[in-house]
Amino acid sequence: MLDVTRLDRGDTVVRAHPFPFLIATRQLPDECALDFARDFPRYPSAGFFPHDAKDCGPSINRLVEQLVSSDLADAIGARLGLPDLASHPSLVTICRSLNLRHGTIQTDSRSKIATALLYLNDDWPPISEGCLRFLERIDDIDALVIDEVRPIYGTLAAFRRADNSFHGHLPHEGERRVIQVAWLTSEAEKLRKTRRGKFSRLFKKLFGAVDRRLGSDRDRSAAHKD
Repeated sequence: MLDVTRLDRGDTVVRAHPFPFLIATRQLPDECALDFARDFPRYPSAGFFPHDAKDCGPSINRLVEQLVSSDLADAIGARLGLPDLASHPSLVTICRSLNLRHGTIQTDSRSKIATALLYLNDDWPPISEGCLRFLERIDDIDALVIDEVRPIYGTLAAFRRADNSFHGHLPHEGERRVIQVAWLTSEAEKLRKTRRGKFSRLFKKLFGAVDRRLGSDRDRSAAHKD
């Protein structure tokens, strides 16, 4: 499903400044799209949740296995200036939908070394809402480093965490299917983030209406620092 040689296509974007990132399209076979759509977890709440094989069908679980492989970590790490990326623990989280509060500008926490996002949406409307933006500044969602990334099936975006790895997206509410892999500084951080993610999932299950209202009126350039 996920062949790292596709990263060598001529339209793959790899940049070192203002922070290392890559953007690669058409990373998944077209013939797998229906299987992924069928097997994608059907979370009742919005946000990212730790991968649990019981939530997913077989094709998604196989895809997750490939996303955490050393081959992919080595390929991404080589392009981000992180030759030892595969030696770090990885955490997979999955999102099916977003609330309006999601997407605030951030750098990612210091416990993350690098992050990769693989999008699985069949299509995306001609809007900017929900499209990933790599940014020059933490206080301006329009200070784009490069054209925004539409969350279309097979698009992979990855970046190295830095004090200026600003990224975010305009508020969007609704379905936006993505699998995220974060390579972390330690197993302890992986355990902590997994526990927090499971608690968040329980909270949202119990208090979904409250969660939808929280931050729903946020400013378009809202940000939070590590």
